[in-house]
Amino acid sequence: MAAARIPFFVLAFAFLLGTALATTLDQHESIKFTYSGATYPDKWGTLSPQFSACSNGKSQSPVNIVKKEAVIDHNLKPLGRHYNPANATLVNHGVNIGVTYDRNVGVMTVDGKNYTLKQMHWHSPSEHHINGVQYPAELHQVHMADDGNFSVVSVLYRYGNADPFISKLMGKLKELAKEACLEHEQAQIPLGIMNVKHIKRNTRKYYRYVGSLTTPPCTEHIIWNVLGKVRSISKEQVAALTAPLEAACKNNSRPIQALNGRHIQLYDELRNN
Repeated sequence: MAAARIPFFVLAFAFLLGTALATTLDQHESIKFTYSGATYPDKWGTLSPQFSACSNGKSQSPVNIVKKEAVIDHNLKPLGRHYNPANATLVNHGVNIGVTYDRNVGVMTVDGKNYTLKQMHWHSPSEHHINGVQYPAELHQVHMADDGNFSVVSVLYRYGNADPFISKLMGKLKELAKEACLEHEQAQIPLGIMNVKHIKRNTRKYYRYVGSLTTPPCTEHIIWNVLGKVRSISKEQVAALTAPLEAACKNNSRPIQALNGRHIQLYDELRNN
C-alpha cells in the first residue's frame, strides 16, 4: 500500500504538539529547520522571532542527566499511564517519524493532573544523555493537558534485541521510506488499531525536570519524565526510523543544553516509599 499524502496544514497541528504550540501553527508551517547545514540547531533562534527561545531560553532541553546529582523527591508519584487501543497513523514529518491518533487514546497523571497522549516520535541518536552517554535512539511520548501545558515521557534505547512495539511498525516504515516527503506535504500510512500498552511498562524509576520542546519554537515549561529503564532496539530498527527522513535530519538530535541551575529530580519506587 502506497503512503497517502495530505497537505501540510492538516497534519501540522498533530506535529506541532511535539514540536510547537498550536497557537503558532500558521507562523511556523513555512519555516524550515534542520539538524545540519544552514538551518542547524545553533541557527534555530535566528530563523524566526518566534524561535528566539531556542537561542535565549534558560530552561532548554535536552540535558545530560548525571545520576549522582539527581535528587530524590519524596513528593513525586508513580507515572499513572492509562492508555486504550486506538486508530493510529504513521507519519513522516520530515524531521522525525511519528505516530498520531485520531481520538483520545488515554491519559498520564502527573502530580494529580491529567495529560492526554497526543503523539509520539523518535530521535536518533538520543537527545538526552545519562552520565554523558548518548544512546542510539529516543522515543518522545507527547502529552497535553486541557490547559495547553505539556508533559513528555522520554524512553531511551540501547542496541540489543528488537523493540516489540517498533517491530509492529517495520513493514509500514519500509513503505514510508519509499515515499519522498514533499515540501508542503507529509507522507502518512494508516496503522489501524494500535494498542499503546505495548510501549507502557512498569515505571519504577524516572528523572523529572522542567525544560522545553527540543525543536523550534523551543517553548519552555515542559515537564520532562526521562525513564530510568533503558529499552533495547536493533540496528535494523534504528535504520528504519531514519531512512524516510530528509538527509539533513537523519541524525535528528538537538545538542545538550545547559542546566542553568536547574535540578534533576528522581523518583525511585524502592526509595520513595
